[in-house]
Amino acid sequence: MQEPKQTRINKYLSEVGYCSRRAADKLIDQGRVTINGTVPEMGTKITEGDEVHVDGKLISEPKEKPVYLAFNKPIGIVCTTDTKVEKDNIIEYINYPKRIFPIGRLDKPSEGLILLTNDGDIVNKILRARNHHEKEYLVTVDRAITPDFVERMQKGVPILDTVTRDCKVEQIGKYEFKIILTQGLNRQIRRMCEYLDYNVQRLKRIRIMNIKLDVPVGKWRDLTEAELKEIDRLVSSSSKTHF
Repeated sequence: MQEPKQTRINKYLSEVGYCSRRAADKLIDQGRVTINGTVPEMGTKITEGDEVHVDGKLISEPKEKPVYLAFNKPIGIVCTTDTKVEKDNIIEYINYPKRIFPIGRLDKPSEGLILLTNDGDIVNKILRARNHHEKEYLVTVDRAITPDFVERMQKGVPILDTVTRDCKVEQIGKYEFKIILTQGLNRQIRRMCEYLDYNVQRLKRIRIMNIKLDVPVGKWRDLTEAELKEIDRLVSSSSKTHF
């Protein structure tokens, strides 16, 4: 007799489009998830027929087409799905009719491109740092950029107990430069600049992988079929995250 398929609870919540695995782990840790009326431990597996609730609401498999959005986040909006804690959150700002969540983060004082979806699998693939997916930013700093600053930014800066990965930096004005990163450390660009005695005045993300920022501030659009096919190609070497 075939064993029933078992899925870790965080993976299940991700695959049905409720949230990312990282967010699911937080929900489980906070005791906000139940399986058949019982609060599970981290790593608990479920099988078909189990009832999963989050905050008392039944979670079921999605039957609708996945959503993929490109959004131009304004300064002051926070990339969180926790609408109870943060009033200036991205979910209430967009007010999309289906449940969606952001892929990655863009900090509150920053603006520009962020992707949102209800497809947990693509989130896991894109967020895996070792896949080296490119993100491009326009940055304005508080004093004149020098060749030494550009070179040191490119070659790696010690922050957060590590040295940043080699990246591409191009000066485009006295106080402005473009930077292309392939990692996503917390407040990475701001910390890199601070290490070199520069302060970021404005930070705007203009590209994620093959998706370019092309909508006004505060607006969003659906990704095209061509863009989604190219994302699939770029993440094809990425497998689903296993714990």
